[in-house]
Amino acid sequence: MLWKLSITGIKGRLRDYVVLFFGLVMSSAIFYMFEAIATNKDFLASVSVISMSMIMLAFRLGSILLGLITLVYILYANSFLMAMRQKDYGMFMMLGAKSGKIAQMIFIETFAVGILATVTGSVVGVGLTALVNKLLTQQLHVSAANFSPFSVNGLVVTLLFYTVLFFLAALLNAGSTVKKPILKLLRASATPNRLQKNKFRLFAEAIIGLVFLGVGYTALAHIADLQMFGIELALVTIVLGTYFLFRSVIVAVITLLKKSDKLAFKGLNNFTLSQLSFRVRDYTQMLSMVAILFALALGASTVGLGFHNEIDRLTNAMASYDLVLNNAQKIDQAEVTALQPTLNVTYTQKSDANTIYYSQAEFDEHPLRYQEFVDSTAPRKTVELDGATLASNQEAQSQLRDLELSEEGLKEIKVLPAAEFAALSLPETQLQVVQVADFKDTLDDISKLVTQNETNNPSILPMEDFTQKYYAYSVSNSMYSSLEFMGFFLGLAFLTMLASCLMFKILSGANSDVLRYSMLDKIGTRHSLLRSSIRKEIGVLFALPGILGVVHVLFGLQMFAVLLADPYQGIWLPFAIFFVLYLAYYFVTTWIYTGIVLKKEK
Repeated sequence: MLWKLSITGIKGRLRDYVVLFFGLVMSSAIFYMFEAIATNKDFLASVSVISMSMIMLAFRLGSILLGLITLVYILYANSFLMAMRQKDYGMFMMLGAKSGKIAQMIFIETFAVGILATVTGSVVGVGLTALVNKLLTQQLHVSAANFSPFSVNGLVVTLLFYTVLFFLAALLNAGSTVKKPILKLLRASATPNRLQKNKFRLFAEAIIGLVFLGVGYTALAHIADLQMFGIELALVTIVLGTYFLFRSVIVAVITLLKKSDKLAFKGLNNFTLSQLSFRVRDYTQMLSMVAILFALALGASTVGLGFHNEIDRLTNAMASYDLVLNNAQKIDQAEVTALQPTLNVTYTQKSDANTIYYSQAEFDEHPLRYQEFVDSTAPRKTVELDGATLASNQEAQSQLRDLELSEEGLKEIKVLPAAEFAALSLPETQLQVVQVADFKDTLDDISKLVTQNETNNPSILPMEDFTQKYYAYSVSNSMYSSLEFMGFFLGLAFLTMLASCLMFKILSGANSDVLRYSMLDKIGTRHSLLRSSIRKEIGVLFALPGILGVVHVLFGLQMFAVLLADPYQGIWLPFAIFFVLYLAYYFVTTWIYTGIVLKKEK
């Protein structure tokens, strides 16, 4: 019997449960993906030692952060569903159902939906893991022969974690609901929170909110000095500042707008403003949480893109040429020509036991390039060294020494006039430097030449010679690619959950609004005006946390200035993606809400 009542209850709120189910599926799928990658040591070992540690750490931290946010999401989402079902539970208790049986029914509903979503999410996660594995291995340019999208360890951790979460949520829902008096359960949806209009208190809360936000933003801007304390301080102050700002500003703005006769009495604006003021305190807490989650979601994706941009910046900063070939006379030059280089220069070397000689004329014709370091905030600039400079300046010679083999680096460098160099009767070798139009497009071909260079010169230590651009790219790519993917998928999971929470909050009051819209319909109000009122009301509730979330991100990106050269580079892309997804949730919420409160026109 309990199962039948639970299933009937779920069917009665099917649309609401679908929203909850979708959010939980996304969360558990991404959680499984993080765990599947982080626990697959064979795959990580096949990538490289550096990427293994970085990817494992990145995805493990992602799992922890996602788990914490999921806990908040489950508590909020379930509390909204329970609030919408309270009247049903009160009716059951009035008809003689024992509180223990009601508690069992609530427990079954919560736990069953959660476990079903987790299993479904794990299945989706296998496919998502396969996709991310393909993208990640392509980005890292490695093979993944040891990787399987299905991970027993990842599945066990996911099922265990979410089972514990839903067990606790089910106990909490069951215990909190049955303890409430029957009358309170029956009238739960009809209990408004009155609008607070004390001007002094509103002004004080607004000032407090701005001060808290100012402290939080300042802490983020000086994160290099404050370090972990700065993060903790910003987390507390920004959350409090967001809450106080919403608590005061929403009330003040609604009050001011309602006082404007020109605006308030245009169409159904007065009704819309009254709808916003109804239960405003409940919205304050929700909008504050959504704004913080929105900032986390958008920030995660924006920083992920920043890490992607950092790969090219670090690679170009460490290496002056796209390809350096030692003993280039052993290389098949047809393979070099196939790269269609924009620069292809060969410097002739002659050496004895203590000295390595170069021709000044070759450097005069094709000056040596190197990346000059100014400071950590300024981009490096390319400097060219001609033959005369290299002949007289030992500091300039150090740039040339970086391109030489390790055994050559111990020898003295002499740059001689062409005639003197030609007169030397010593063995000749070649140092070849190459620049191509697009490094990434020719990466596979460059990789083959780098491998040949290693074979020809056994003293080369791969991953330690950052003058070879391929090595520099491999290291920076291993460091940042996993963070890039983690940021994107965390942002997607956070966005799904925050939008779902806001949707739950709005829809939880829909049933109590049916009577108001029905009265307007009976007195002849056009449905077009009613729909416009709904769009405006829900639009405001979606826009407010979105706007403040964007402000949080714009200030919060300052904390990544210690890791990224330009945290704001290309932020339009994640902003545009989030705007489209967030707008989709707005339209879905408006459509569902309209279907609940308005009767279909005949």
